[in-house]
Amino acid sequence: MDNLEKISLWLAKQHVVSWCVATPEEMWCANAFYYYDPQRVAFWLLSDTHTRHGRLTGSAARVAGTVNGQPKTVALIRGVQFAGQIRLLEGAESDAARSQYCRRFPVARAMSAPVWEIRLDELKFTDNTLGFGKKFYWARDPSGTEQA
Repeated sequence: MDNLEKISLWLAKQHVVSWCVATPEEMWCANAFYYYDPQRVAFWLLSDTHTRHGRLTGSAARVAGTVNGQPKTVALIRGVQFAGQIRLLEGAESDAARSQYCRRFPVARAMSAPVWEIRLDELKFTDNTLGFGKKFYWARDPSGTEQA
């Protein structure tokens, strides 16, 4: 199993992402439930455009963030740090992503918030359950393929 597969398996079992966006004048972080698409190596989430992070993002922005659990002991720490691009989805692309998202979170069918995609360009997965400080890395190269 390669690094991306290991990371993807773990991300598929989680459900909350924290991400941060910034402009030269301001920065802000947010949390949301997400659907992880392993083929696109991307998160899909719902959030209104009028929120502080939505205004800072505009239609697209660079983003960094984390996905992690809440273990009570350091030996059980597992989590992902990432960098990528966040963008507002539209049209058929938005409809397809919303469908997948609502399958995972049926209550979202009642929400009118737009769908955003965080395209992951770099991932670092720390898994202390395999030994303290055990890390797995993945990066998307400029042509869109992966590097372990």
